[in-house]
Amino acid sequence: MTTEEGHVAGDQVRPRIRHNDYSPLAPAPIGGWRPEVPVSVIIPAYGGQHRLDLTLASLAAQTYPAHLTEVVIVDDGSAPPLRLPQIRPENTRIVTTADGWGPGHAVNTGVAATDGTVVQRVDADMILHRDHLEALLRWHHLTDILVTIGGKRFIEESPVTAAEVHEAVTGDTLTRLFDPEKTIPSTTEMTILRLDGMRSSKNPYHVCTGPTLSLHRTLFLDVGGFDTEAQRGEDTELGYRLAQAGAVFVPDLTARAVHLGLPAQQRDRGATVRTVEPYLAHRVPLRRDLRKERGRGWRVPYVEVVLDVAEASERVTRAAVNAALDGSLPDVAVTLVAPWSALPSGRHPVLTAPGFDLRMLRTGFADDPRVRLAEDVPPSATPVPFRYSGPVDVPLAPETLERMVKTVLDERIGMLVVTFPDGRTATVERTEAVGRALRLARPGEPRADVIRQTHGVRHGPADAFWPSAAEPPAAPVQAAAPQKDMRSAMAGLTEARGPAARPRAKRSWVRRLRTAIRTHYRIHP
Repeated sequence: MTTEEGHVAGDQVRPRIRHNDYSPLAPAPIGGWRPEVPVSVIIPAYGGQHRLDLTLASLAAQTYPAHLTEVVIVDDGSAPPLRLPQIRPENTRIVTTADGWGPGHAVNTGVAATDGTVVQRVDADMILHRDHLEALLRWHHLTDILVTIGGKRFIEESPVTAAEVHEAVTGDTLTRLFDPEKTIPSTTEMTILRLDGMRSSKNPYHVCTGPTLSLHRTLFLDVGGFDTEAQRGEDTELGYRLAQAGAVFVPDLTARAVHLGLPAQQRDRGATVRTVEPYLAHRVPLRRDLRKERGRGWRVPYVEVVLDVAEASERVTRAAVNAALDGSLPDVAVTLVAPWSALPSGRHPVLTAPGFDLRMLRTGFADDPRVRLAEDVPPSATPVPFRYSGPVDVPLAPETLERMVKTVLDERIGMLVVTFPDGRTATVERTEAVGRALRLARPGEPRADVIRQTHGVRHGPADAFWPSAAEPPAAPVQAAAPQKDMRSAMAGLTEARGPAARPRAKRSWVRRLRTAIRTHYRIHP
């Protein structure tokens, strides 16, 4: 396989999928292939024994091989405790939760108790058609960077037995038991159809709202599993982190299922939305509609600004940090990289010990939650969706960061590299592109080469983003004595008020005064 197509990692072929367009993948036809990958089906459950019995009855009739399937029901504190019914898959057991509750915590518990290559989540009120697992699992035989999502339709619960469900699923006659005309399609399914199976979606993780979802165990563990603090919205939040890790989302509506009961949005849409929005606002920065309060601080920032300050002065560093935090784009965090652990601690000569500027920076920013001191930075900014890195002595102009991020979004690129007149560069990386590159790159292959294939890389001059980029980059931080600079500026203004300058408009004089003041405080923050 060529570099443009992908490479082989172990037994897995990892194609260079562009954005979320998984069209190059060709899954085997249902019923016409030989499954080989073990799957662990995790069912979080709280009460509802009868519904669980129906779910297990449908799982017992799946076309995916029984010897490759294990089913774990995670009893999340049911009273009375859940029990195993007579009709169930061969390898089925119950585990219980501890030290927590909620669906995310329950799924994490189930994953920890299993060892299948693929993790499949199924809710305890789902009835799966006979080839549901097979339809989703065939994709995971192609590559290990996929998240597959099955279809579902809601229906009001009717009095059926587990035996009737098992017989209907086995005979592929489930539509006789549950009339398709009476089912309600999910909004997720309608979104999938509208966006060409999410191939053209800019944020395909939004379809991670259904209770039937599967992915490789390694991918699930790499992102840390579900957030156990969430009681609603945990699937969307997991989907967001999976996207930042480079996952490709594949909805397969041939994996059909019936969801017993009407969707929560129909029961009380207002309360459902209000419950989820504050949680997602803190953890999914791409939901800009949820972050309308510019003065707020958020758990996950929108952009991380990384500055190497090991050789920079305190004054230069402070100017760069202030410029990053005071720009037109809110919701920014700064990481200052330096050998902080090498600085003296405990008893030491405060005025003469090495690293005076770094020690002052450490003290000055130690209690600022927007600034982090680090010896190095991980290759990915996840879960932060964008990372900027550039010279510390070229402070960001007020709109620079916003312009660069907007360019990345508008052009759907994975990396924007701008070059200053002196040859140095500044970069904005899209975290999801970096995450995918880290998974796809061969040993020694430049990360940017992979990003160019999967998302695109753009190069351009800095003057498109820095209004004063035509000047030498060091100009904004060069300084003389404060009094001298201000006296010089004021002297120029005084001369401008003489006879030779009288014909000039008053607005011109005011503009020059403002410029002098801004110049002074930019040089001497």
